[in-house]
Amino acid sequence: MKRAVSVSIGSSTRDKRVEVRLLGEDVIIERIGTDGDEIKAREMFEDLDGKVDAFGVGGIDIGITTPWKKYPLHSATKLIQNVKITPCVDGGGLKNTLESRVMQYVEKQIGNQIQEKTAFLVAGITRYGMTMSFINAGYDCIFGDLMFGLQIPIPMRGIKLVGNVARVLLPIVGRMPISILYPTGEKQLEVIPKYEKYYQENAITAGDWLYIKHHMPDNMQGKIIVTNTTTEDDVEFLKKRGVKYLVTTTPVMDGRSFGTNMLEAALVAAAGKGRALTDEELNQIIDEIGIKPQIQEL
Repeated sequence: MKRAVSVSIGSSTRDKRVEVRLLGEDVIIERIGTDGDEIKAREMFEDLDGKVDAFGVGGIDIGITTPWKKYPLHSATKLIQNVKITPCVDGGGLKNTLESRVMQYVEKQIGNQIQEKTAFLVAGITRYGMTMSFINAGYDCIFGDLMFGLQIPIPMRGIKLVGNVARVLLPIVGRMPISILYPTGEKQLEVIPKYEKYYQENAITAGDWLYIKHHMPDNMQGKIIVTNTTTEDDVEFLKKRGVKYLVTTTPVMDGRSFGTNMLEAALVAAAGKGRALTDEELNQIIDEIGIKPQIQEL
């Protein structure tokens, strides 16, 4: 039995453990939240090093991969600095591969129900594969990277502008504490409606679920959410706000769509290579076992 563990600095209320079969292997996949306690997360990584087959780094990226460079997030790399044996992944590989296909699949399945090809991407640069999927599918996109990542209320239009801003800010962002960049611990449970105009003027809101949820308005009647890391409670949350479709880029397992870091760790564990998988290897596996986004009508 293989074991993949996602140690997350997020809320422990979102923890989940399931057993799945991948690539002919039985794999235990488990998400463990530390409620924002970075010291506890670092100790857990150290304690489990060599005892599990793969780690997912949850609640934060180790680095942000762009077409021109990978920018490390130094506060996140400290969490795993003492891991010597077990391979660690933050989901970046699946963001580049699996998520780059999402809107092409959505268009085939429910594209005729999406009248206006408009999308609000809460953070385009950190999910570049998803961003390009929207652009290649012909969507007019608004990007909320400054709004959600840095609390600067300036929306951006056009991937070229997003790239130019990223080149300037990412070296600085990489030095910031995790708590500034992303909701951790109990903050992941807070909902403070904000930026309502952008949620409601676009047919689709997409990207990281905790960013989306954190500022979601009460009325989302008829809208589509493209994300992952959703629990059964999150699905009920969306139903109450009138969301029409929930698209998760990772498959739902026992009522839960895990984060890309957890699924990628599971694939690394099942593959048994003792290292992270390349994008080419991930694409081959995605095709081999038929991993597809899941569309739920709410």
